[in-house]
Amino acid sequence: MNIKLKEKEKDGFDWIDISNPKKEDLNEIALQYNLHYTLVKDSLQPEHLPKYEMVNEVHFIIIRVFDQKAPSNSDTIQEITNKIAIFIGKDFIITIHRASSAFLEEVRLKLNQWAVPYSHFDVLHRIISASFFSYDGLANKLVQDLDFYESKIFLKEKIPSLLKNLYLIKRKAAAINRILNLSKTFLDSLQNHMPNPILQDLRDSAIRIKTSSEQTIENVSNLLNIYISLSSQKTNEVVRVLTVFSVFFMPLTFIVGIYGMNFQFMPELTYKYGYYGVLVFMTILTIVIYLWFKRKHWL
Repeated sequence: MNIKLKEKEKDGFDWIDISNPKKEDLNEIALQYNLHYTLVKDSLQPEHLPKYEMVNEVHFIIIRVFDQKAPSNSDTIQEITNKIAIFIGKDFIITIHRASSAFLEEVRLKLNQWAVPYSHFDVLHRIISASFFSYDGLANKLVQDLDFYESKIFLKEKIPSLLKNLYLIKRKAAAINRILNLSKTFLDSLQNHMPNPILQDLRDSAIRIKTSSEQTIENVSNLLNIYISLSSQKTNEVVRVLTVFSVFFMPLTFIVGIYGMNFQFMPELTYKYGYYGVLVFMTILTIVIYLWFKRKHWL
C-alpha cells in the first residue's frame, strides 16, 4: 500500500510510505524516481542487515527498528527487529516496510508539530533517531533482568533455566550491539548531507545504547563465570564431605574386612574379649582421625 505523506508542490519534497510492498508497485516507483534495480531488490528482503549505498545520486539506507511485539525468547536481529528501507534523493524520500508501522506514524506526527518547515533530510534524521531510541526499552529491560538474576545467584536461590535466560540476555544485547555497529556506516556516509550537530546527536544516541549493550554483554559473561565458580565450589563442598566420611570409614572397613575372612585358624577368634577389644580399637582410631582432621582445619 502506497501513501503519499508529503507532496513536492506543497511541501518542497515527496514523501512516499510503502507498506507490504509488491514487486510491481516498487518497479513503478523505481522508474518514476530512477531507483537502481539492485537497491529495489534489497528493499524487498525482510532479513537484510543495516547498510548504506548511493547510486545515481540516490541514497539507499536500511535501518532496523526494535519490534515491540517480538516474542520474549527471540534472540536474533531478524526476530527482534523490523526492517525499514529508505530511498532519499534530491527532492524525495521513500520509506518501505513490511509490517504496518506505528513507528513512522509517530515520526510524522512529531514532525508536523514543528513550527518551521522541514526537509526530507530532517525526516531521515528523525527516522534514524527514533530507530535508535526504539532500543532503549529493550536495553533497560536487559539490565533489570540481569540485576534480578545477579541477586538470585548470590543468594544461591534456584531458578529454572538460569543459564538459558542469561544466554538469552547476552544474545539480545549482542544483536543490539551489532545493529549499532552496522549503523555507523550510514552515519559516516551522511556527514556531507546533514549538519554536523544533527549527525553528532545521532552518534551520541548510538554510542549511548551501544555502551549499554556492551556493558550488559560483559556483565553477563562475568555473572556466568561467577555462577560456574559458585557451582564448582558447591560441588567441591559435597566432595569434601564425602571424602571426610570415606576417610573415617576406610580403616574401619579394612579392620572389618580382615575379621570377616572365613579362615579356620585365626587366633584372635578364640580371644574372650577380642570382640570388645576390636570395638575399642576402632573407636580410638576414629577419635584419632577426628582430632587429626580438626588439627588440619578440615572440619
